[in-house]
Amino acid sequence: MGHSHNHGGHSHGEENLSDRQLIFAVAINVLLTVAQIIGGIVSGSLALIADALHNFSDAASLGLAWFARLIGRRPADKLMTFGYAQGEVVAALINLTTLFIIGFYLLVEAINRFADPQPIEGWTVIGVAGIALVIDLVTAFITHRGARDSINMKAAFLHNVSDAMASVGVIAAGVLILLYDFYLADLIITVVIAGYVIWQGLSLMPRTVRLLMGAVPDEVEFDQIVRALQEHEGVAGVHHVHVWNLGEHHRALEAHLTPSTASLQAFEELKQPLRDLLLERFGIAHATLEACLASECDDQLIPKHPLANGPDH
Repeated sequence: MGHSHNHGGHSHGEENLSDRQLIFAVAINVLLTVAQIIGGIVSGSLALIADALHNFSDAASLGLAWFARLIGRRPADKLMTFGYAQGEVVAALINLTTLFIIGFYLLVEAINRFADPQPIEGWTVIGVAGIALVIDLVTAFITHRGARDSINMKAAFLHNVSDAMASVGVIAAGVLILLYDFYLADLIITVVIAGYVIWQGLSLMPRTVRLLMGAVPDEVEFDQIVRALQEHEGVAGVHHVHVWNLGEHHRALEAHLTPSTASLQAFEELKQPLRDLLLERFGIAHATLEACLASECDDQLIPKHPLANGPDH
């Protein structure tokens, strides 16, 4: 393409969540991580250190989410002709990957501790985990406002929710240690936290990877788009259809069409109604439509059940 298209802009979740709120959430989670690590070392609680590591990943994920939003707002340029909105999806992938790493690390640590249980100071565990729970809930409340329309913010929000649950579990472990000297409770809670963290990562990963691979957007039915183009007056054939996402909230389409009338002017007049149709029915804001004569395209008609590919260049 000879010119760049501006598909940048704000993600929908940004209207509900300011940068200042995100930075505040990062700051309190960093402070909490330090407090939990100190508390975990003093009390001997692996669950508290597990929660601290998870909290640190929260701070990192929120920081990454904020940075990705800044990048995503940049307008399109010669290097990134579709803009930088895909940066948020990359940030979501990094956040989910860290969830997996932390989850498996905690599982390994807990298994090692089962072989050699350590005495744990229950009151310290309860006190630090109680503070953590309050901060986790505040952070989850902040990020929830932006999570509805952004996979990037949803990944950060899920970090926070799992942290709040982990803090509740750590408090329960502290109570069991105080009442019954049940030190294994600390390790059981660690395993539960780790399992939940891994499950969270698995739940969001497929959609994130599909977005990065240029798959047809989840809500869009490929065959319906093709049928809508084929049935439009003035279109004799549809070929080489590609539909993909630009970031999370913008969709693009590229297609070769055989016009009913072999006239360049007729095809030019056909383009705008087709673009309006694609925007209204399928939310496709960027459509590249090219004319393709029947003699050139007969051998390239799309099959009945095509595979939806991203753009090829």
